[in-house]
Amino acid sequence: MSQVTIYTKAYCPYCVRAKSVLDNKGVSYQEIRIDEKPELRPEMIERAGGRSTVPQIFIDSRHIGGCDDMMALDASGQLDPLLNL
Repeated sequence: MSQVTIYTKAYCPYCVRAKSVLDNKGVSYQEIRIDEKPELRPEMIERAGGRSTVPQIFIDSRHIGGCDDMMALDASGQLDPLLNL
């Protein structure tokens, strides 16, 4: 299975939705809460090519974007292969 990293904040409905999709697929992920660790926000922005909203989702070393981007990949059947499901 692929390594998934998701940058989140508390009370973010898009973060909750993205994590729910991953949970429903049985995918484990590393969650980095940038509201608890604000020093990691610049790292997230750099890794995400300048995007500063949450969630920012990475599968292995590939940035796939935010929640809507992940949902679009799932709807088109491209998410499961990235996750090695």
